[in-house]
Amino acid sequence: MVMVVAHRGASAAYKENTLEAFDAARTHGAAGLELDVRRSADDVLVVHHDAHLADGRLISELAASELPDWLPTLAEVLDMAGDMWVNVEIKNLPDEPDYDAGETISLAVAGLVTSHLLGFETADDEAPSFADKLLVSSFNVDSLTKIRSVEPGIPLGLLVWGQVDPASTIARVEAHGFDAVNPQDLMVDQSFVDRARRAGLAINVWTVDDPRRMIALAEMGVDSIMTNDPALASVTLGEAGLLG
Repeated sequence: MVMVVAHRGASAAYKENTLEAFDAARTHGAAGLELDVRRSADDVLVVHHDAHLADGRLISELAASELPDWLPTLAEVLDMAGDMWVNVEIKNLPDEPDYDAGETISLAVAGLVTSHLLGFETADDEAPSFADKLLVSSFNVDSLTKIRSVEPGIPLGLLVWGQVDPASTIARVEAHGFDAVNPQDLMVDQSFVDRARRAGLAINVWTVDDPRRMIALAEMGVDSIMTNDPALASVTLGEAGLLG
């Protein structure tokens, strides 16, 4: 069984990384959301993929009040997500103009998602486990390591892409003590999945919009498929008896 995760929301039909796209993802059958996080000049965590807005302005040089109305904060999306699982991707790479070497963004994410989790209660009045609610991911090992140093309970996933050796990739994730590997679709075959499973890692694949590939990945045993079209994925996997 595999979980459908809406990549930047239901982005095939709505503007990506907006409350509208995230809200639509639920009605389109997604069980989880994937989103990108950056930091404004006044240290507000906002949801946007690129470092710059479409008009060329750098998000890290703008106060949250100067950002477009459609651009949500991470807090707003988490509140809207409710009981949906959320993959929070920290965008913080050394070659980007808003790179934060001190990993302030990671500390802020750790604090916010911890506060978010405490807002949930079970029948026993206990907060659910982090693993049931979210994953924090990044291409930057340092960003994830910083989070682990301040909040060991937050599940972490390393994003990987391109032509990389599966054995060394899995070994790297395992060596850092992360909980998941989030590979680009073209990297994944049965051997990759088997290696990750032997290492005890969850496998969250991005970005998959081909129905035949969705079924193939589900049959390999991946945990979740990130897709721009959660409606298509939900129907495809549901009809195949593979929807978790």
